[in-house]
Amino acid sequence: MTPARSATGFAYTREQFQAMVEDVLAQARALGASDAGVEVSEGAGLSVSVRMGVIEHVERNRDKSIGVTVYLGQRRGNASSSDFSPAAIAQTVRAAYDIARFTAEDPAAGLPDAEDLASAGEAARDLDLFHPWAIDAEAAAELARRCEGAARATSRRICNSEGAGVSAQQSQFWAGNSRGFRGGYAASRHSISVAPIAGKGRSMQRDDWYTSMRDPAELAAPEAVGRYAAERALARLGARRVATGVVPVLLEAPVAAGLLGAYVHATSGGALYRKTSFLADSLGTQVLAAHLDLDEDPHQPKGKASAPFDDEGVRTRACRIADAGVVQTYFLSSYSARKLGLRTTGHAGGAHNLRLTSRLTQAGDDLDAMLRKLHRGLFVTELMGQGVNHVTGDYSRGAAGFWVEHGRIVHPVHEVTIAGNLREMLRGIAAVGADAYTQGGRTTGSLLVERMTLAGG
Repeated sequence: MTPARSATGFAYTREQFQAMVEDVLAQARALGASDAGVEVSEGAGLSVSVRMGVIEHVERNRDKSIGVTVYLGQRRGNASSSDFSPAAIAQTVRAAYDIARFTAEDPAAGLPDAEDLASAGEAARDLDLFHPWAIDAEAAAELARRCEGAARATSRRICNSEGAGVSAQQSQFWAGNSRGFRGGYAASRHSISVAPIAGKGRSMQRDDWYTSMRDPAELAAPEAVGRYAAERALARLGARRVATGVVPVLLEAPVAAGLLGAYVHATSGGALYRKTSFLADSLGTQVLAAHLDLDEDPHQPKGKASAPFDDEGVRTRACRIADAGVVQTYFLSSYSARKLGLRTTGHAGGAHNLRLTSRLTQAGDDLDAMLRKLHRGLFVTELMGQGVNHVTGDYSRGAAGFWVEHGRIVHPVHEVTIAGNLREMLRGIAAVGADAYTQGGRTTGSLLVERMTLAGG
């Protein structure tokens, strides 16, 4: 099949992808498959970075893939290829079939039940996810220079830079299976980022900032990104350690989104059926503070984690994940649901646009108000390391931020560690700020955790 580059920037049309899907399913049936699924995709993009005004790299990516899954009863085989020629596709189908022939039976294996699959109308729901950015390398480099230039112009104390970058990415796919599901869509994601360095010698500090949107028209101005990144780096000058103790901790909103990630991992099917989660058997129990609600909206227009169906073709639905801190549902694929004796929740591939809110939050609970609620403790703006044990919930991360006294920042802090247990941390969230920020597909304001162990020096 010969690609014909369209005005969208893709090499293949949807019709070509649809034809490949139908061809693969027909070939799988002809070989004797009891069930089969296929996904065809392609992606394209441009990434440009500059450092100190000089282009460091220009990267164009263009890739494609076809993935085939074949079932022989409860035996499953999977194969993929980046070659879309008829011979290569036939070979891929045969490879998946042969793998299934020699794979042991798995009682949980199989496509989703037909009643859980998105209908044609549901699969075709337009969530406004595709906004291609017709930008070339020269224009992207100029945006990066403007971003980095604004950072460097903020203060003479901005002495260096790790660089600025511009990325424009887009992808499309079409999928289908032998139980009638068909669906696919195009999506885009673009960003501008910068990482300035403040100070000199051993007192140097760095920070970064970025803007990321599906629609390039909604990106923040590169100058605004640069100035804010510089202000963050400058604010960290003069950082020092603080004494070891047990203190309240305020997590800046972008950092706080990581706690949602830990919650999702702990209540996802794979960790649950393997018994590798500190929140095993938590359905119907309170694991978050009683004033907290966690909601999911998969159909948010332009949402960073929006999808009309999950990676298996199961319909997605808006739902309350946790109500007054009580777990209402897990994050399950068809396979993990069967392993647990439950029903899929449409989360093959992960969660969709989570939002954590507090019933106590007031409109005026901005960052300044949250610092006053913290009163005395650590305001964390950066976490480092991967010290999280998802089996026990034990949590220990390197941290940087600011020490707060009487509700006001008094000096920056670095080279400290915060530690606790995720079960206690989630139950110990005392307040959520109105300064909501979306990190990937997770939205939350700053989070005030009542007690954590701070290891200083």
